[in-house]
Parts: sequence; structure tokens; C-alpha cells
Amino acid sequence: MNAENKNAYAVIIMGSGSDKPHCEKISENLKEFGIRCIMHVASAHKVPGRVFEIIEENRQKASLYITVAGRSNALSGVVEASTEKPVIASPVIGGSWGWADIFSTLRMPSGVAPLTVLSPDNTALAAAKVIGIENAQVREKVQEYQQKKKNEVLESDRTINSE
Repeated sequence: MNAENKNAYAVIIMGSGSDKPHCEKISENLKEFGIRCIMHVASAHKVPGRVFEIIEENRQKASLYITVAGRSNALSGVVEASTEKPVIASPVIGGSWGWADIFSTLRMPSGVAPLTVLSPDNTALAAAKVIGIENAQVREKVQEYQQKKKNEVLESDRTINSE
């Protein structure tokens, strides 16, 4: 499942360098679906101009954008409002506010609609499903992944019932 598809391309934008471990997990999972990605650090609060540059630089080749930001997540809304491509917000939850930070991702203004997926592996799966709408190779990898997950559950059931 590691062959990359040149037409499947995701841009991951993280709000700060501290989000890198979360983004690396997403990147590794995207590779399983044959999706190439690039990562950038650009805060919508601190360097909004750079966020817009990244979107413009990738306007033609990006299949979608994945945004990773904690705390006050302006990044996901700014990116989503600046592109016609799908945006998946995968916020990092934690810190002193814990789960309260999720509300800045879930509560967007009207006309701004990033999809929200919390775990890195499911973020990559969601991206693969979106890209798979138009890309048969990625869609096939999604089907293989889903079958693998189904088989894992069935094998667990067989194991439990054979004891």
C-alpha cells in the first residue's frame, strides 16, 4: 500500500512547531493510501500572510488541506474560507484548557465549513475518502483498509469464541 499517486496531494498546515508530532502521524497514515503531502508551519494569528501564500502556492496541485492547530483555531477557518478545496481540521487537544479548545474548531462563522476529525489516523482516512471520490487508486486503498479493519474485528470474534 505504499505506492504514491502523483495526483493525490495533501497540504498540512500546522499552527506551530509543537504540532509536528500530530502532523507526522497524519503524514505516515496518508502514505498508506498513496497520498503525498507537504507540511508547513504558519499561524493564522501571527503570520496570516504566509497562510495565504501557502494556499496560493498549492492552489493547482493540492487535493485538499489539513489544518492542525490547538488553542484558538483560527487556522482552520482562515484556510477553509480561502480555498475551494476541502479542508479537514485536526486540532490538537490538550493544554490548560483541555477539551474546551475544540469549540474554536467546531464553531465557525456561516459559510466557513472545515470538516473536523480528531485522531491523526482518522484524519488521513477522511482525506483518503475525499480524494478517493475522484481517484480510483486511492479509493481502492480505502476499500482495502476498510476490509483489513473488518477482518481484524472478525478475527477477534473468532479468537474470543474459540477459548
